[in-house]
Formats: sequence, structure tokens, C-alpha cells
Amino acid sequence: MILMEPRPPRSRADADRRFESARAALAARIAGWTVGVEQIDTANPSLTLYRHDAPTDAMSCMVQPAIALTVQGAKRALLGDEVFDYHPHRFLITSLDLPVVLRAVKANSETPYLSVVLRLDPRAIAELMTQIEVPPPSRAQPVTHGIVLGETTTPLLEAFDRLVRLLDEPATIPVLAPLIQKEIFYRVLMSDQGALLWQMASFGSHGHRVSRAIDWLKSNFAEPLHVEELAAEVQMSPSRFHHHFRQLTSMSPLQFQKWLRLNEARRLMLTESIDASNAAFRTGYESASQFSREYSREFGAPPRRDIERLLRTRDAEGSAKAVRA
Repeated sequence: MILMEPRPPRSRADADRRFESARAALAARIAGWTVGVEQIDTANPSLTLYRHDAPTDAMSCMVQPAIALTVQGAKRALLGDEVFDYHPHRFLITSLDLPVVLRAVKANSETPYLSVVLRLDPRAIAELMTQIEVPPPSRAQPVTHGIVLGETTTPLLEAFDRLVRLLDEPATIPVLAPLIQKEIFYRVLMSDQGALLWQMASFGSHGHRVSRAIDWLKSNFAEPLHVEELAAEVQMSPSRFHHHFRQLTSMSPLQFQKWLRLNEARRLMLTESIDASNAAFRTGYESASQFSREYSREFGAPPRRDIERLLRTRDAEGSAKAVRA
């Protein structure tokens, strides 16, 4: 019998070199796909690539449940008063549809901000949880937000690199992508932030019930909201529902509905050229003056002035891209 010499432990320097090699390889792959664009929805419907060649203005948006892995530069997410900075050593996980403010804070033309976002698949995660021993949140790190930061590891970078590499062979994506995505979900489940995925994928958990409430709000934001009825719909008492909704989203249900209404009104005015009064009516407001007050508080300017500013910015960016092309 041949006895194998035990493999010596990796030194810190070796581990750092392996991490940097994996990070650089993935960054180069993302950079190659994103030349001249800020976002690419790839042939893998769960995967999106991002690039910013300069720091960006703060942008209010709804993020889906996903893992956002930054490999170059840095970005900041604001959820209520909470600040989440993510960069090559820290990735971001969101377990709910959440209204956040995003801003690229470290980016330039020579070293652009580069990231890959993988949408979470609750069904695949739930299947994994039946195969491995995953502690529930009560026995793991407490889940107090629907958004957390995790430590980026070399195996996670390498798995994402294999996933992005499949874009060069689109025919392989339906067969191989689910296997690699399952590996990524497994690695996150087994990390310090695994409790967040456990809660998201567990039927009947607080996170699952809040997610159902958010789905209802997204589909019915223009309708009057009765919090007691919505709490009953997701089988929670009003007080418990309000507590967990605010805990996970940093908003009350009524504030969440208002955010949805105002952002949809902004979209309608910007993309369909309708006036503020019609936008207010179509998003559930009965008072144009109330709409204008709430809009100004949310976006820092009355509707007409805000839309004019956005149109000027969009035209200027379009002209700059045309010059670069």
C-alpha cells in the first residue's frame, strides 16, 4: 500500500494568490461581455452582468431575490437607513423584492465596476435543504433583514466563473447551468449567511409570508390597502405581520405601497409622457396635491421638474455614448 504524504496546508499568501487569480479571471470574462454597455441580460435567464465606467448617481429601484457578486470596484445599497457596501471581498444577498437605492462608488474607465447577479431559485434551494443538514434561523445567525452581506470565497468565485463561461456555449446552458447554480446556492447555504436562504425557501416562515404580501402589493398597489386583511391573507396577526414586514424591508406595508405607487408614476411620466395628474390617478392617488407632496419628498423635486431633469440626463448620456461609438 502506498502511503500518500499529507498535503501541506495552504499559506495565507497562496490563498490570496488563488483568490486574486479567480477574481481576475471572472472580471476579465465580465469585461469582455460588457464592452460599451452597463447591463446585459444573458442567454441564461437567471444571470445578469453589470459594468460602470464611472461612479453613478444614486438610483432608486426594486431588486429581486438574488446574489450580487462584485469582482471589481465597489457599490453601495441603501435599505431605509441601513448601508450595505459590497466589493470583491463582500457579496450582497437579497431574499425579497426590496426597494433600495443603489450607487456605484468605485469605478473608472481603466478599472470599471464589474459584477454578476444570479437570481435566487427558491425551489432549487428548498430541494437542496432536503439533501443537506441546514440549521433553521432559530439555531443559526438571526435574520433581521431581507438583505445581508456575505464573505466572497475563492470556490464561490470559481463557480461563478464556470457559470459565466457557459455563455460562450449557449447550447450547454439548459443542462449545465442548473448544476453550477445549485453549487452556488449550496455554498451560500453552508456559509454564515445561509439562514437568509433557509428562511426565504421555507414554506410558512416569516420571510416566506412577507414575500407573499409583497407579491400582492406589487400586483395591487393602486388599490386601497387594508393591512389587517393582508395580514390575514398571509396568515399572520396584524401586529406580527407589521413587525416582520418592517424588520425585513425597513418599511411599513403602507410605506412600501407608497414607494411602488410613486416609482410607477415616475415610470409612466418618463416613458409614456403622461402628465402628473393622470399618473397620480393611474397609481391610486385621489388627490393630485398629495401625490405632488409625496413625490417631492421621495425624489427631491416636484413631478414636472424631476421628469425634465431625468430627460436631460438621458439625452446627455445618449449623446455621450454616440460620441464614444
